[in-house]
Amino acid sequence: MRQATLTQQLAELITSKPITPADLEHAALLTLDAIANALAGQATEPGAILLRWAGQSATADAARWAFLWGALTHVLETDDLHRASVVHPGCVVVPAAWSAAAREGIRGHAMLKAVLWGFEAATRIGMAVGPAHYQIWHNTATCGPYGSAMAVAGVLQLDQAAIVNALGNAGAQSSGLWEFLAAGTMTKHLHAGRAAEAGVLAADLARFGFTGPPAILEGAKGWFAATCPDPDPAAVTRDANGPWQLLLTSIKPWPSCRHTHPVIDAAIELRRRLEARMIEQVEVETYPTALAVCDRLEPQSDYEAKFSLQHCVAAALSMEHVDFAAFSEPARTELADVRRRVVVRATEPYASAYPLAWGGAVTVTTRDGERLTAHRDNAKGDPEVAVSPVELIAKARMLMVYGGVHEPDRLIDAILALSDDMALPHLPCKSEA
Repeated sequence: MRQATLTQQLAELITSKPITPADLEHAALLTLDAIANALAGQATEPGAILLRWAGQSATADAARWAFLWGALTHVLETDDLHRASVVHPGCVVVPAAWSAAAREGIRGHAMLKAVLWGFEAATRIGMAVGPAHYQIWHNTATCGPYGSAMAVAGVLQLDQAAIVNALGNAGAQSSGLWEFLAAGTMTKHLHAGRAAEAGVLAADLARFGFTGPPAILEGAKGWFAATCPDPDPAAVTRDANGPWQLLLTSIKPWPSCRHTHPVIDAAIELRRRLEARMIEQVEVETYPTALAVCDRLEPQSDYEAKFSLQHCVAAALSMEHVDFAAFSEPARTELADVRRRVVVRATEPYASAYPLAWGGAVTVTTRDGERLTAHRDNAKGDPEVAVSPVELIAKARMLMVYGGVHEPDRLIDAILALSDDMALPHLPCKSEA
């Protein structure tokens, strides 16, 4: 008998995995986080462009709706992050699951089950790609289509053969490169939107019998061979009986690249201890990937500042809140002097601990010669130092208000009620205005 392919094994693992009421409640919280991010994304310059584009069509199909909301979810850099896979699953999976569920008239439990399935597929494949993949490829863009396809397959109640077809054709659409960072362009939002859209298309086609390569991952001319110099194929099915990967996904408390968060948290601790003392030098210790993505001494835009360890630490040491305003042009000008005093380097134990743990340390030398250090083994919002449901809801409320949502608490309650199997609420979209 021929051995099952990795996508066949993955489909079996996910569809047979039990789901508890607590799993559904947690899925509702992460769904809320993703939707709040999308609504806030409408209030940004890239969001306005996306909405103008969406407004060109009187009616959008589910795939294009998923593209729009996936891209909006990723604009502000406050969406979730799964550490071991380095994937932002929410911005890809939730828009795809929601768009298909809304089209099919699916209620809360089925939609949340689809979200659990999608997170599982995207992150398990993300854990298998190996660290070298991330040096060129953006994991959310490349692993995301598998997650969105698996989520929509759940909504559509596809059988195992159709799920494998959907995953195969999702992988064939997988792409997304880090080159956007060199010029600070908007392409990263396209990554999330396209990954969400690709999965909807793949699953919809599979519903009609459109076939896809069952060995898309491990085949001789498959995805690992093409994009992964050091894959770990066993990670696709490893620890099959462990918790859902959605429960291991981190929530971002600050609107910047997740690689900056451990040292933002450490710097906030030091700001509370520094009082009025003057900063002479700041040393940031982190892991090599954080330097590869976020070593940026002179950011020229809000977006580049969100990918600057130097700016993020300067903001955390100098400002009461690391919020959207902390990355604006006035803030970049105000923080220039402190930012130029920040030295960044990769050190142990943070280098070896990554990606299972995202840690870092900040040491401030004051002008009177005192040295103060704070370190973090994990970033705030990781499962080890999780934000509470109350904190997550407060974040969602802030994002919705930022996005101009009227009566945000009513929408928050409606999204959380999905775990009670309520119907999906209507989401306000400015392109409808």
